[in-house]
Amino acid sequence: MAFMAPQGPQGLDQTLLSRAISEANSLRATGRRVWCVPFARNASGISLRGNANTWWAQARNVFDRGDQPRVGAVMAFSGTRRLPMGHIAVVSSVVSDREITVDHANWIRNKVSLGMTVIDVSAGNDWSSVRVETAPGKPGRVYPVDGFIFSDARSG
Repeated sequence: MAFMAPQGPQGLDQTLLSRAISEANSLRATGRRVWCVPFARNASGISLRGNANTWWAQARNVFDRGDQPRVGAVMAFSGTRRLPMGHIAVVSSVVSDREITVDHANWIRNKVSLGMTVIDVSAGNDWSSVRVETAPGKPGRVYPVDGFIFSDARSG
């Protein structure tokens, strides 16, 4: 599968993304499930483990975290009744201060979604509430977000 991710100022690491896509394709080819956590770990290089809803807390004092997106960051969705294990996605481009695209797995069951639009609908423009595109041009329901985890390891 040939794919060039949308590029931000620093660009998404194409080697990591290609590896993540290849791994997902291999899993699907053998009848296994594709999950958001291994895909995001492979695509971002952020080496956390466990369910997606634990990543935000795990990243504290290990990786830089914030409330504004950057290309290559992992967007950590909060655990909710609809997403009990949370969800994570990798920022593939920053379109504007209220719109990004993400690459992620299992938003649509057992599939990898590339370049999917996410809109910040939070009152404070802090990315704490977002709508994720469910089909081209169709933003879905509102989901809470903990924030963004950056691949820069914290020093000391």
